[in-house]
Amino acid sequence: MAVNKPVQDSWRAQTLAVRGGTRRSEFGETGEAIFATSGYVYEYAEQAEDAFQDRVDRFIYSRFSNPTVDMFQDRMALIEGADRGKATATGMAAVFASMACMVEAGDHVVGSRALFGSCLYILTEILPKYGVETTIVDGTDLNQWEDALKRPTKCVFVETPSNPGLDIIDIQAVSDLAHKAGAKVIVDNVFATPLLQKPMQLGADIVVYSATKHIDGQGRCLGGIVLGDEDYCENTLKPFLRHTGPSLSPFNAWVMLKGLETLDLRIKRHCENARVIADYLETRGDLAKVRYPGLKSHPQHDLAARQMSDFGNVVTFSHAGGKEAVFRFMNAMKLIDISNNLGDSKSLLTHPATTTHQRLTPEDRASLGLDDGMVRLSVGLEDPLDVRDDLEQAFAAA
Repeated sequence: MAVNKPVQDSWRAQTLAVRGGTRRSEFGETGEAIFATSGYVYEYAEQAEDAFQDRVDRFIYSRFSNPTVDMFQDRMALIEGADRGKATATGMAAVFASMACMVEAGDHVVGSRALFGSCLYILTEILPKYGVETTIVDGTDLNQWEDALKRPTKCVFVETPSNPGLDIIDIQAVSDLAHKAGAKVIVDNVFATPLLQKPMQLGADIVVYSATKHIDGQGRCLGGIVLGDEDYCENTLKPFLRHTGPSLSPFNAWVMLKGLETLDLRIKRHCENARVIADYLETRGDLAKVRYPGLKSHPQHDLAARQMSDFGNVVTFSHAGGKEAVFRFMNAMKLIDISNNLGDSKSLLTHPATTTHQRLTPEDRASLGLDDGMVRLSVGLEDPLDVRDDLEQAFAAA
């Protein structure tokens, strides 16, 4: 008989990340099992009927639920402090599902302008095709939020810190305004992770992650998750996911479970390394701009310090020489890899204007402060002095 010890209410985040939500099979395995099955069998036909009528709680089909995926969902919900979590195949599937499950033609949605390119595409291109009106605001300007939320609104979507400009949005203030308009607040918390920022404690209703980033953290597989209260997850989100099918595979869920076990250790080192690199970049004096929420020069540093326990591993900076100079700089890298991913154990560098945000017009990129000289650096787990030395030699070579 398997032994499944109950979760202790006093367990802290790191303990929950290692043990939360574990369910052992009859074999009593130490490591979580991968239940690589598409379906499940019944002893008799009446049992199947009861399952499909929701009269009994059991697994029916892995598009709906799976033991390994459930462990990942439960563990994430415990770490986040949410009632429930619903996993998806990718982070973008989580973003889309979080909104699409609740909006309909005629609804109003408000989003912050500083968003990852695909998130902005959902708000400005996909949702309007289905009759949903979207208003985009400067997320750091509470007056714009107040104006946009003077009318009934179904949901609000924000990233904070934002990708790639690292804008910080006041979650509590925006949530207060949104709730007066009847809106649910969705926060993409991927840069902060569930360890550095707790949006629900600041008034948000729903939190989404690309688990592909820090939660896996080692560039192995894709995944996403939406977290919220019982009513939203079970009655609004669950039917949408069940019938549209963006399900997370059991293997990927297992990889994410393993990633969570070391998340606390990795995030602490990521933040330590990023501080070293941000300080180095700021002291160079020859860069047009250096952005890191942990720097006092960041325009929302005080807000970041209030709502985050640390400042993450992403640093952005702009080379005054523009795209041509930046490409020479990036091509001179010997240690740091050029990649559009982030949150990896390896340090990764990307040029947002020609990759993640290339669909935006030059005017839209300018409104985000995203110039042709900007690069986004996801600081990894290498010795930070080696990362610094690689940047130094690349600046010299360029």
